[in-house]
Formats: sequence, structure tokens, C-alpha cells
Amino acid sequence: MKSKEYFDRISNEWDEIRQSFFSDSIREKMCEAAQAKEGLTAVDVGAGTGFVTQELLNRKLRVVAIDQSQEMLDVLKQKYSSVGEIVCLQADAYSLPLESDSVDYVMANMFLHHVENPGQAISEMTRILKPGGKLVIADLDRHDYEFLRKEQFDVWLGFERSDIREWFTEANLSNIKIEDLNEQCCCDSCESCSSAAINIFIASAEKSSI
Repeated sequence: MKSKEYFDRISNEWDEIRQSFFSDSIREKMCEAAQAKEGLTAVDVGAGTGFVTQELLNRKLRVVAIDQSQEMLDVLKQKYSSVGEIVCLQADAYSLPLESDSVDYVMANMFLHHVENPGQAISEMTRILKPGGKLVIADLDRHDYEFLRKEQFDVWLGFERSDIREWFTEANLSNIKIEDLNEQCCCDSCESCSSAAINIFIASAEKSSI
């Protein structure tokens, strides 16, 4: 099973599962890092069932929710289609179906560790940003909890922050900030006595205008 099949299968349970992993304050901190302003357009990449989307809609932004799992997006639409201005698009990390230089913010929460090529995914997210637009990513610090590869189909066991900075720089992003969120992602193994408590970082940057 690959990550898409995994998320297709658990889409109706994901909201409940996610609540045990990390707190709602992550999405608030992501919007604060972006300095998200009402009426502008934000893309939620790896949107799932709308964890970050909900906060963006609460702040009255226009939202484009993108996920590889149509089942996840179907749940998201059921929850939020009548709440605000939102478009849902199924796509993978490397071919976002939006024009270059077209959106104000791109956000990705706990998405990057599910993609094979994070640098390419970051470049693609940067492509759709307007010059001066902001990219905000929240994800896991490097860890050694191998059970997450098998049970949740994580491709990467978190990241070194120096690698995130390098990928941001290669994508022509500036004003790069990578900080500790003072939050942990916590989960228990379904197949063993293992449990994980992993630090979460937030990385933000602007698309250079040249």
C-alpha cells in the first residue's frame, strides 16, 4: 500500500485520528507566520480533510485545497463547501494545477515527509506563488521511529532543518525562517509497544521578486 491508498482508506476517520497527533494551534501559527490577510488566496497543499483549510476560511481567505486523495477532498468539501470561497483540486506534489505567480500563500502541514522528492515539491509550490508571496511548511524534525514508514507510509523520517533551508534557497526563496513550533507530533504504533513524540518545525519564506 502507498500513502495515497492509505489516506483513501482512512479518509472518513482522519479527523479523529489526527486529533491525537498534534494540536489545532499549528494551523494558527502557520497563518501567523504567513501574515495571512483576508480576501487573498491561499493554497493548502496536502490538504487532507481540511485541517489548515479551516483556519484559512475562518480568516476569510479564498482557498484552493489540493490533495492526491479524492476521498480526502470529498470529506473536506462536505465540511466546508458552504463555509467560504473554496476550490478543491486533486493533484500530486510535482504538478500543481495552477498558473505560475498566481497565489498569495502556499501552506503545507505534515505533507513534505510523504513525498519522494521534497526539493522538487518545494520548487513546485514556489512556482505558483506571486513574487513576494509566502510559503509556510510545518513538518517533523529528523527522527528514528521506523514504524511510521510501515504503518503511516511516511517516506521520510522527518528532516534536518539545514536541508529545508537548502531546498528553500534552491527554490529562489528569501527571508527564510525555520523555527521550533514548541509542539510535538505524538502517536502510538498499532503493531508494537512503540510510541513516537517528534518535534515539529515551521519554515517560512518569501518568493523573490527577481
